[in-house]
Amino acid sequence: MWAAFEEEECIRQWGYISAAVSMAPLCCAVLVLLYIFDSASATTVANTDYGGVPLWINRLLGEPSVTSLQGRMDSAWFRANNPESCPEQCDCPIHWPTALYCDHRGLADIPDRLPDRTQYLFLQGNNISSLSSSFLANITDLRWLILDHNQLQSDKLDQAALQNQSQLSYFFANHNHLKSVPSALPAGLKQLRLAHNQIRSISPGAFQNLHNLTLLLLQGNRLQTITEGDLKGLVSLNLLDLSGNSLSSVPKHLPPSVQQLYLSNNTLSELDEDSFVGFLSLKYLRLSHCGLQSSSVHLQVFNFSSLVELDLSYNKLTTIPTVPTTLQYLYLEANQIQEFNVTSFCREVGPLSYSRMKILRLDGNKMSYHQLPYDWVFCLRVLESIYI
Repeated sequence: MWAAFEEEECIRQWGYISAAVSMAPLCCAVLVLLYIFDSASATTVANTDYGGVPLWINRLLGEPSVTSLQGRMDSAWFRANNPESCPEQCDCPIHWPTALYCDHRGLADIPDRLPDRTQYLFLQGNNISSLSSSFLANITDLRWLILDHNQLQSDKLDQAALQNQSQLSYFFANHNHLKSVPSALPAGLKQLRLAHNQIRSISPGAFQNLHNLTLLLLQGNRLQTITEGDLKGLVSLNLLDLSGNSLSSVPKHLPPSVQQLYLSNNTLSELDEDSFVGFLSLKYLRLSHCGLQSSSVHLQVFNFSSLVELDLSYNKLTTIPTVPTTLQYLYLEANQIQEFNVTSFCREVGPLSYSRMKILRLDGNKMSYHQLPYDWVFCLRVLESIYI
């Protein structure tokens, strides 16, 4: 059941990201989906999980189109034919001269004397526990640093090692042992992925200079609250994932620029009327597996016009909450809903007053298709799929 749930979640993630970047020129990017639907190899899935969000590759910048060379090349041949220097523990492909592949080598430390041309450094799948500024001292143009699936510890993370990397845009440290969000992060950072660590706190001022950060992944940690000032400075943040933490309520001090907010797998005691006030751009909201009950969810909490997709699956709702007529995707599967109320979707029905709902999931509830009222089709007139 969990595997099926993970696959469904990843499919939805694809949809969210596709919508978020739909305006980007297709000729400038090639999508590399880092989450693989291969149930036959758990190791492969684990080693390619970069926080659940696909990575967009800009081919015009000459970025490498793969994040691992495992099984893709003959290391000995490339080493024999590559005139550039390359650390013994790594691979330096001729066709991506700025990329250095040191992933899945069982390394306890970052290799010494890294080439100063390195812009894309892949170190995932090792046993690295510390990050010292000396290892990156001769690299001044580092853009990607991927340290997923290592043993990184907060007390062994030299803050200057990251702060001095002024060109760093992507820092991935999913699946490590960090207990706090690193401070002194480089101001040019665009993506910070710290999913599945042991983070309980955010260092004071950690984000104050990160005005360019658009994606922050903190799911699968141990956060209990987000206090005022914790996320100060994130004026461009688009996607914030706080799923799988220990939050008991929706944090009040989140950046208003957020368009994608994921809070699934927390234990939310209630949602009051102003839980999402201030999110003028919020389009995608995920609240599955939160233990929500209709008695603790304010009737109008989701009734704001910017919302495009709402996930309330796997909760304990007995009624359908009021949603805006602009909502296009609503997931309510696996709740305890017993009736279909048209007014939840349309306050009135007319030539210009109808729901823009395209997909509605009500399967796994306590109702059947025959319980739908006769006038539901006049409200949901552009509906493409309904599951009951």
